[in-house]
Amino acid sequence: MKAPPRLLPLLLPVPAASSRLFETTTRGRCAFLLLCLFLFVSLSIFLSLSPNQLLLRSFDYSPSAAVAPTVVAARPNLSAFPSNSAVRESADHLNKSSVPEARENLESVSILFPDWEVVVIGPAGISGEEEESGFLCVYPNKATSPARFSGNLRATNQSIFTCWMPEKCRRRLQSPVLVRRKSPAEGGKEEKLSSSFATRKTTKPLLRWTFLAYESLSTESDVVLFVKGVNNKQGVNRPAHELKCVFGNPDDSAVKTTAVTSSEQEVFRCAHPDLTGYGKNVTEGVRLTLELPDGVRVPSVAHYSPWRRSSVVVGEAKLQICAATMVYNAAKFLKEWVIYHSGIGVEKFFLYDNGSDDGLGIVVGELNREGYRVETVPWIWAKTQEAGFSHAAVYARESCDWMMYIDVDEFLFSPRWNSAAQPSDRMLKSLIPRKKSAGRVVGQVTIRCNEFGPSGRVTHPPDGVTQGYDCRRKLDNRHKSIVLLEAIDDSLLNAVHHFRLRGGGGGEGGKLFRTKQVGMEAAVVNHYKYQAWSEFRAKFRRRVSAYVVDWRRAVNPASKDRAPGLGFEPVKPGDWERRFCEVRDDRLKSLVRRWYGGLTAEGGGGYRMAWQR
Repeated sequence: MKAPPRLLPLLLPVPAASSRLFETTTRGRCAFLLLCLFLFVSLSIFLSLSPNQLLLRSFDYSPSAAVAPTVVAARPNLSAFPSNSAVRESADHLNKSSVPEARENLESVSILFPDWEVVVIGPAGISGEEEESGFLCVYPNKATSPARFSGNLRATNQSIFTCWMPEKCRRRLQSPVLVRRKSPAEGGKEEKLSSSFATRKTTKPLLRWTFLAYESLSTESDVVLFVKGVNNKQGVNRPAHELKCVFGNPDDSAVKTTAVTSSEQEVFRCAHPDLTGYGKNVTEGVRLTLELPDGVRVPSVAHYSPWRRSSVVVGEAKLQICAATMVYNAAKFLKEWVIYHSGIGVEKFFLYDNGSDDGLGIVVGELNREGYRVETVPWIWAKTQEAGFSHAAVYARESCDWMMYIDVDEFLFSPRWNSAAQPSDRMLKSLIPRKKSAGRVVGQVTIRCNEFGPSGRVTHPPDGVTQGYDCRRKLDNRHKSIVLLEAIDDSLLNAVHHFRLRGGGGGEGGKLFRTKQVGMEAAVVNHYKYQAWSEFRAKFRRRVSAYVVDWRRAVNPASKDRAPGLGFEPVKPGDWERRFCEVRDDRLKSLVRRWYGGLTAEGGGGYRMAWQR
């Protein structure tokens, strides 16, 4: 009987070499399968552990055998940026062999910002005076980085810290633990971490800055909530009726909701909740967030507090003109800017501090002691200039009538002041309409800008930007504004330096408002935009506007916000000092020198400005 043809190959004798190859292949496959099974089981066990367990397994917490964590030695590549970049690590803190002993582990929540910057919101009550004891961000893999104190949240007085996420922590993103180190006075030794790490709470999720409710404040009639990641495209907003404001902590059963009445940019307005019987101290703040149509609630670090009339303005007359700006490491520019604009009529300054670490608070303290009124509002939030200005419009409305929105490298002046021997607080007021015109009331005054170039300078001028830069472009560009706060639309919509006004009779007393543009013969803003390269390259760090692309991104190269002729990296052109110089303009330079300059004691025709003393 013959075997079927398809079985013949199986019945034929197998050569010895082929048999050995078959056996080798089989063993290899078995070994591979066993390896895969081992890796699968190991990974499953690893992923089943909580971050807290992982950290506990990484340390021997017995007092006699505590292990010092590995301190990160790698640093971000920031060589192309100024030395005062927001994210940097000090060699004094990155000691590879040891770290100071921990005194306390602090309850905190962390947010991942652009460029691997981590913002840590810690407990209330910590102030800058405690910085001498030092703080650390400690990650589950034992890596650490210094934590820098950046102020306190206004709603809850919680402390704000910023630290760098080490490169070895970026694959599995996890929150750091905020640690206060023992100072030498407390017997701290630069040897080991305290065993108190064993009692730390489970690491909370690392929040993403791109989707977060981050700030809120209350008015007499409603609540203003600031949220990143819902209205991402300029001019395209989710309908308000699809959204809800949610009041209550995540573990609360008595969560309250109210309808959203306005949705523009990153600003959402909703009604106050009825928190009767809430059962907790509302004055300490209640977590507030936004609920989307699909029921998703935006992660939040914002807190709601009931409205109270500011004690500062009770019994006081409103200031006529204030100024608001957003700053980052502007200490060296601030005195010149404040002294000059105070002289022409600004009565109070609101600085929205975007995480400065250059001693800005020291300069603000000096100005206040000299009699100027300067208030710093901690505003750590990245790329939120429009939201910050909206916040200022609400925050200052009880104390100021008009608000001037200009930057610290911008100076407003009028050619008509050239003959004035001294500045006067009536100068700025002369630009604001006194009489109500027929029809719509002027609620906003806009002033055109001249953009100045490096003017041959290679370093920051010690006597100030008004003295150091005197050559500009021929054509004016953009404008800045002085706004009647009462006239701003409820949506708080703005394009950085000008606002949408109430146009439908919704103002106080049913007023209608309009914008008036001032001619450049009456007023102009000197914008010292293109300064010495050492200063200008800081603009590549991060643009503050939510809707302006960062210059390092190869997008929208023809934007007016960009510097003409520059690419997407902070690489200095060879002729930078001679660029943007088409018109020699020293009108403000001469005026400011006459008002605030004095001959130096050494003689020789040298001047020393008031802000240099």
